[in-house]
Amino acid sequence: MVQLKQKIEALSRSFITEIVAIRRHLHQNPELSCEEFQTADYICEKLDEYGISYHRGIAGTGVVGLIEGRNATVGCVALRADMDALPIKEETMAAYKSVVQGKMHACGHDVHMACLLGAAKILQEVRTQFEGTVKLLFQPSEESYPGGAITMINAGVLDNPKPKYVIAQHVINNLQAGDVGLKPGPYMASTDEIFITVRGKGGHAATPSQVIDPILIASHIVIALQQIVSRHADPVMPTVVSIGKIMGEGRTNIIPDEVKMEGTVRTYNESWRSEVHQRIQKIACSIAEGMGATCNVRIAHGYPFLNNNTGLTEKLHVLASQYLGPDHVKDLEQRMTAEDFSYFAERLPSCLYRLGITNEARGINSNLHTATFDVDEHCLETGMGLMAWFAGNLLQPE
Repeated sequence: MVQLKQKIEALSRSFITEIVAIRRHLHQNPELSCEEFQTADYICEKLDEYGISYHRGIAGTGVVGLIEGRNATVGCVALRADMDALPIKEETMAAYKSVVQGKMHACGHDVHMACLLGAAKILQEVRTQFEGTVKLLFQPSEESYPGGAITMINAGVLDNPKPKYVIAQHVINNLQAGDVGLKPGPYMASTDEIFITVRGKGGHAATPSQVIDPILIASHIVIALQQIVSRHADPVMPTVVSIGKIMGEGRTNIIPDEVKMEGTVRTYNESWRSEVHQRIQKIACSIAEGMGATCNVRIAHGYPFLNNNTGLTEKLHVLASQYLGPDHVKDLEQRMTAEDFSYFAERLPSCLYRLGITNEARGINSNLHTATFDVDEHCLETGMGLMAWFAGNLLQPE
């Protein structure tokens, strides 16, 4: 075990320049969900270079690689990285900033892919020191429904061989580069999208008695929906009901015929999640009807909440402490953000843990999904080494 750790550490230091270059190439050339064709080509080029076999075109642009250790059939661990970027115009001054207008790796998926390629190269070098198979899952479309995870699962990525565990690494900006964080049990929320259309009767804003004002009605609905959390949710059940977009095509002196609203629902309990959907429908339609309008409510059912397997997560916590030192392994709190990795966690013991990327001294501290997001690239050495360490240890003979 000590020998494996030293070998992985040495290889991580040796490969860091290459993995930084890979991350920068991916960062400069982002592709949106379901469009990751050049990204997949690049990943396959690297796997060819490393001598790793793979299948491509899974769920559109997904790539699945296989690294066989000794006695390849005795067990399997899967490592997952997502591939897609976001429709954000980058505003950093980095020399490697996006060259694609209006597209950016603002969620760190470039880091995820680079770390997994680094881990793959390491594991290929040390494959005689573990038993079983490491399955590499390069997953498209994490950022857009229905999500690439469920599509890849439906395409059979959890078969032939079936993993015992599935592990994912995701960057986070509230941990310093060199640190990682883990949270056993429920960690990230379910997420659904709300679409509400209120139809009234438009007209001149100076004659309000002759209209059925959908803007006023929509305003009542927005306020009333907040009661779902404040008066119906169990105080110990994390719940979010937020309206993030309101569209009414009127003017200063024109009341429109209709208003459209969009928002999100997030929580940690499936039965309560269903009840929230019903309450949104009832509240919105009742208010609209009572004020003389009609209302259509559509809720797009999104990702389930993410439950990190307790046994696996505790095991990874111990392994991370061994590899990085206990001072660099942090305990995480629940988050109301969402991840389609939850589909893997529904089916097999799984864990999504966090990789710190912040360097306050260098001003690298922007939140994910922002135009100024960047990472301290020292995190890549931590990220690729730790993934390789996890896989190599989980495939040791019991």
